[in-house]
Amino acid sequence: MEVIDVEAIRQRFSAVAPFLDERGRRVIAAAEAAAAGYGGITAVSTATGISASTIGRGLRELSEPLALDRIRRPGGGRKASVAKDATLLTDLGALVEPTSRGDPQSPLRWTCKSVRRLAQELQAQGHQVGRTLVSELLDDMGYSLQANRKTREGDSHPDRDAQFQHINAAVSAALAEHEPVISVDTKKKELVGDFKNGGREYRPAGDPEKVRVHDFLIKELGRAVPYGVPHGEPLSNHDLAANAGWVNLGVDHDTAAFAVHSIRRWWQEFGRSRYPEATRLLITADGGGSNGSRVRLWKRELQTLANEIGIDIAVHHLPPGTSKWNKIEHRLFSFISQNWRAKPLVSYRVIVDLISATTTKTGLTVRCEIDRNTYPKGVTVSDAEMAAINITRHDFHGEWNYTIKPNSS
Repeated sequence: MEVIDVEAIRQRFSAVAPFLDERGRRVIAAAEAAAAGYGGITAVSTATGISASTIGRGLRELSEPLALDRIRRPGGGRKASVAKDATLLTDLGALVEPTSRGDPQSPLRWTCKSVRRLAQELQAQGHQVGRTLVSELLDDMGYSLQANRKTREGDSHPDRDAQFQHINAAVSAALAEHEPVISVDTKKKELVGDFKNGGREYRPAGDPEKVRVHDFLIKELGRAVPYGVPHGEPLSNHDLAANAGWVNLGVDHDTAAFAVHSIRRWWQEFGRSRYPEATRLLITADGGGSNGSRVRLWKRELQTLANEIGIDIAVHHLPPGTSKWNKIEHRLFSFISQNWRAKPLVSYRVIVDLISATTTKTGLTVRCEIDRNTYPKGVTVSDAEMAAINITRHDFHGEWNYTIKPNSS
């Protein structure tokens, strides 16, 4: 009887084993056993370490091959945990999304629902699970990691859409007559100093920008208050005359006086030279904040500005709850935030330079200057001062739409 060369089998199998999956190893071992003849199963098991029963299954597969996309026959391997543990999925579902959202008895109601924490809680309930299995089960149940999404706008005014249509009609008419149209708003106030700024930028590996741990105001540096005025509105639906913005960087309080002075500076720097024949200035603004529809000081300061520049000022406020729809948020502020991401705003000069360097593929340019004036809070406007304002409220929602004319007229 011919002696089987076990060492030769070991060498051949070792050479190809790293490239084989479970099925491939089983079939190769079976092929070696079949070629060796009598005693081949024992010899191949000795050479490869594969059990004789596995080699026997491989021999059966040589005569009855499995489908190409399978490694084992249907039903092979251990039973799934959910098959052995009837309550596993139910208990996991109860932990992830309690039936009663406000139920204080839910174990993980007020804790982080990481797969590790879920696995620990399930183990405490008697289930044999690990974090990997929990992750797989959650995927099978249709769960995935989700961030919050801002979609709830709150209660909307019944005339919200009608107000937007009114604004659109007014803006279109002004543009057709080549009158200046601007959108105004205050960007989020920023702490000045070596504070963390959201976002990431490329730096040498292991060398992140070092910033303060806590965001406490540095009194000597204060806060920056960017008030934006995007201008260069389209003169027609297809002709963009300019794509530019003006930012007045305040260092004091965000008041109505500051808001109107920002518009004044824009007019002095850009408006009067670009629109020398203007008869009115149209402003779209949020309904709240320093330029809110109910702010008396806003209207008094606009009256002062109208007297100075000698033209009418028409104001159209966005309806309540729609501040994120302000064009300035998308045409100016979003690009400023992108430009200074991950850069600590260590000084007013740095902020001015970062805002001024903001640009886009469509050619946006931004000019920014510091406003070092002080704007005290709590300024009271008397009824007599309000009565002196030359204001004409429009027929449609006069509280949102009005025109302030120079008193000299």
